[in-house]
Amino acid sequence: MSTSEPSRLAWFKSSYSGNEGGACLEAAETPGTVHIRDSKAPARARLTFPADEWAAFVTYAARRG
Repeated sequence: MSTSEPSRLAWFKSSYSGNEGGACLEAAETPGTVHIRDSKAPARARLTFPADEWAAFVTYAARRG
């Protein structure tokens, strides 16, 4: 994991996220990498994951939910 990222990313929130200002993550993709940040504090630290590891996490989380 790393907190570095390209300077221009197209951030998006899940369609399940509302506009009430709750706790949400935003994600952005670059080839082979998924970038994650806190939507309430976008200037703070961000995480990056290899795309295959992020896909495995999302699959795991969906099964647990």
